[in-house]
Amino acid sequence: MKTIKEILQQPQATIIDVRSPMEYASGHVDGAVNIPVDEIAHEMEQLKTLTPPYILYCRSGARSSMAAHYMTQAGFKEVYNAGGLADIRILMM
Repeated sequence: MKTIKEILQQPQATIIDVRSPMEYASGHVDGAVNIPVDEIAHEMEQLKTLTPPYILYCRSGARSSMAAHYMTQAGFKEVYNAGGLADIRILMM
């Protein structure tokens, strides 16, 4: 089984920041798409246009965990919770 660090190295991976637009504007991972967790359920069609694997993060990992749950319940495969912004930045080093 691949680690999230290995998955992040895949060029087709989609990184999704599930924080608020204000949090996203204050700093985010380069190339990340901002879809706040409270909008995930309403953005399933947009999510289908993105390429798996899907790597989600937030501030601490709680919201990204919820968003990952919503996505897997909707039938998405290859959904991963990378935790918080600091965690994903370390994984990308």
